[in-house]
Amino acid sequence: MEVGVMSDLSEGLKNFDVVADFGLSCCQLVSWNTQLCKLELARKSKKAAADAGVRITAFWAGVPGPARWNFTEGPLTLGLVPPEFRWVRVEALKRWAEFAVELEVPAIITHCGFLPENMTDHEYLPVLLAIKDVAGYCKKLGIGFWFETGQETPVTLLRYIEEIGLDNLGINLDPANLILYGRGNPVDALDVFGKYVTCIHAKDGFYPTNGKSLGREVRVGTGAVRFPEFLRKLHGLGYQGDLIIEREISGEQQRADIAQTVEDLRGWVAGFKG
Repeated sequence: MEVGVMSDLSEGLKNFDVVADFGLSCCQLVSWNTQLCKLELARKSKKAAADAGVRITAFWAGVPGPARWNFTEGPLTLGLVPPEFRWVRVEALKRWAEFAVELEVPAIITHCGFLPENMTDHEYLPVLLAIKDVAGYCKKLGIGFWFETGQETPVTLLRYIEEIGLDNLGINLDPANLILYGRGNPVDALDVFGKYVTCIHAKDGFYPTNGKSLGREVRVGTGAVRFPEFLRKLHGLGYQGDLIIEREISGEQQRADIAQTVEDLRGWVAGFKG
């Protein structure tokens, strides 16, 4: 398991030097700015990463329109669930898939939203077909489509993967998101969908304490994920992917927390491998 970090796509291309400054050699590139979805920028980013000695593990693809990270407006704004934004987002994800091919990364990743759990819900099939449309386009291009966990329960996500039935589907497991959204225990979730996990976001947090707001995100190892146990179980399942650090604050505290998390993750992984 190699440790990496999230890195924002930018015209300036200095983000890969920041990755190397942490002593890391891989990152997951992310952008919500569809104005940056240009093949020339993908080519430049690929070269800048290579020059910095950084491997880009995947591309995290943001979509246009509103995004509210809570329980009140989230179901109406996130992912491919809201009908009014669905098809423009499908097209945006297809363009990001083309970007990812030019970047020469194995997959795109995104939040699909608060996926309908009830298979008789009138929106269940339209959402499933929208995801299948994007995933099928990715497959045609020779790359994967990886679900970012968060708004759905583990068994709901498993159901969508099974129903879509394509072999390029995977899960970018953010264990903290399962907790922040109150959707499940990440250690136990591996029993449900562990074989589909292709990448990990190293993030931590606490469960919600009210019915409208997400739980609180904290530095890895200080929340409810139980990271040493989580990593040991991943190892037991044969997981060989990356551990991509995500710390959703900014400034010097973010840098300090990332540096500490690099040290902690490497120590925990070395411990159970030894």
